[in-house]
Amino acid sequence: MPGSQDFAPDPRNTDALISLNGRHVARDAATVSIFDGGFVVGDGIWEGLRLHKGTLLFLEQHLDRLYWGLEQIRLNIGFDKAALTAELDRLLAANAMQDGVHIRLMVTRGRKAAPNQDPRNATGPPTVVIVAEYKQPDPGLATRGLSLRTASIRCSPKHMFDMRLNSHSRLNLIMALLEAIDAGADEALMLDPHGFVSSCNATNFFCVRNGEVMTSSGEYCFNGVTRGNVIRLCRENDIPIRQGNFALAEALAAQEAFVTGTFGGLTPVREIDGQRLTATLPGPMTQRLRRLYQALQDLQAAK
Repeated sequence: MPGSQDFAPDPRNTDALISLNGRHVARDAATVSIFDGGFVVGDGIWEGLRLHKGTLLFLEQHLDRLYWGLEQIRLNIGFDKAALTAELDRLLAANAMQDGVHIRLMVTRGRKAAPNQDPRNATGPPTVVIVAEYKQPDPGLATRGLSLRTASIRCSPKHMFDMRLNSHSRLNLIMALLEAIDAGADEALMLDPHGFVSSCNATNFFCVRNGEVMTSSGEYCFNGVTRGNVIRLCRENDIPIRQGNFALAEALAAQEAFVTGTFGGLTPVREIDGQRLTATLPGPMTQRLRRLYQALQDLQAAK
């Protein structure tokens, strides 16, 4: 069963160029060394962006998050945000891309002297890859919704592994997703170390109970740009929102739930742990917030 990251293949991607350390190369030629830190130990930071009507949505927030992550792992990309933006624009122009594009921007420690963990063994500049692809979320998810299963693997606190980092190391999240898949679900719902609802394995989680939108405190979940925009839209449109700790039982008692992410926007949830939520998909609050978020994207594109 597909998750929130599911998409239909687009033949235009076959010939789309990829930016590899500033060079535009064909898809089949976009390779890195087996000694690259990203391959060896997942030593890198990535960012996802969407191109909508000629505009890279919420670019400032995404670049702030990228450079913050790079700073946390002491990785100097070698150029500033303006230069990186110019490279993004150059790749999109080379591919004649204007709309419906998802971008994965990846920065790793680069080639190492040997396959080991020590970042001091990097031998040169970081590896910077930009993959721009025509990708649209599965439209059927708006009425089909996602099935979530609570995973045994917990979201981690900052002093163990900061969930706010878009790290190339995702094995804990993949293991949580595998649990959900084995149980017949689409994605994993993950709790924080104290047993409160935190996030999903690749997206942030919201639920709606008696007209109130609820989401986690943010301490143990992804630092989602879309999540932040939805919280802001609630506050700006007088939609009751509770940002804090809540138990799984409260999520199970909700009428609606949805997940958020750069790729899928707001994706409805139909069931949690085999228990179907009562609202017809998409639920009225989910539908309202999807409209508000679409309007916000269109406003960004119009600037």
